[in-house]
Amino acid sequence: MKKIFVGNLPFSAQDHEIEALFAGIGNVHNVNLIYDRETGRARGFGFVTMDAEAADQAIQKLDGTLFGGRNLRVNEAAERKPRQNRW
Repeated sequence: MKKIFVGNLPFSAQDHEIEALFAGIGNVHNVNLIYDRETGRARGFGFVTMDAEAADQAIQKLDGTLFGGRNLRVNEAAERKPRQNRW
């Protein structure tokens, strides 16, 4: 499986809409849209987990496509670096 970063999402986007978009290319295992902790509002990006081959196809086909009036940024998710304490 491979995790895909999906950016520049409209703030009104819902999990099921993103799942439907990516399911047209392959099997979607998980959709995780990111929300602000304090306000609960969408942050305009999320992650989709798919089989590796389907993920590569999704990146190629969906990057730059128009969705909800915005051009999507779709690429392979980078590993998150551990946070360092600032104290």
